[in-house]
Amino acid sequence: MKKNSRTVHTTKLKPADRQPILEERRRLKMATSAHAYVRGNTIKFYEWLEGAGSKLPQGPPVWICGDCHAGNLGPVADVKGSVEIEIRDMDQTVIGNPVHDLVRLALSLATAARGSDLPGVTTAQMMEQMVEGYQQALAAQSGHKQNKENLAQPVKLMMKQALHRKWRHLAAERIDNVRPNIPRGKRFWPLTRQESSEMERLFKSEEARRLVTSLHNRGNHDDVSVLDAAYWMKGCSSLGRLRYAVLLQVGDGDHRDGGLCLMDIKEAVQAAAPRYSRARMPRDNAQRVVE
Repeated sequence: MKKNSRTVHTTKLKPADRQPILEERRRLKMATSAHAYVRGNTIKFYEWLEGAGSKLPQGPPVWICGDCHAGNLGPVADVKGSVEIEIRDMDQTVIGNPVHDLVRLALSLATAARGSDLPGVTTAQMMEQMVEGYQQALAAQSGHKQNKENLAQPVKLMMKQALHRKWRHLAAERIDNVRPNIPRGKRFWPLTRQESSEMERLFKSEEARRLVTSLHNRGNHDDVSVLDAAYWMKGCSSLGRLRYAVLLQVGDGDHRDGGLCLMDIKEAVQAAAPRYSRARMPRDNAQRVVE
């Protein structure tokens, strides 16, 4: 990474130096396209809505994503290994107006289409399909599973790839190798002693251990220990918040049997998405995201 034509040696980076680099990186990512700008600026989106003066429909007070753009949709697996395309980022979740999710997703799709030089008719068809899919989901019976045979071909391909992903694929994508450590460099930065101690303390808790062992059909009583941890420069709108990658050993550590686990720890901050004033939600932002 370069800053003012000089190389920033991230292996010697101090925590006090992180923020300027993260802010610069965020601005550079947002400047690449209109789609990236919309994705990286949730606060500005809600300022636009408030300043537009248009009357949006008021939906029922339900939990919404609050930042429902195309990048926050993708394959999510349950503990039994079943995969569905779901919302997978809840930083901005609040009890609010579901219309906000639809408008944000529509804007995200429209700017992505514009950035790909697609004709206006394609954008219009994307909007129609989005609304039609939303209506179908509302009409479905409670607990009804989607018929995967009726899914679009790109969605089927995405789910097939997700089902066949293994530890080595995650390692190659996230940490560049399959050794039990996180290489420091452009994306992963060293921690302070206090941060390292906090990671150790967190994963010694019974609650964290149960969370890790509930994934990948691991043994309920397996021990969990921290192999390595690093500050993670990741995301767009979240750049500048605390974010950590933690590599864990589960049980005997055999990566072929779920013995390695890469956890993504992200700071929970106050949501930019407006909430209904009478809705009761946890005051703690982390508890809000979990709920």
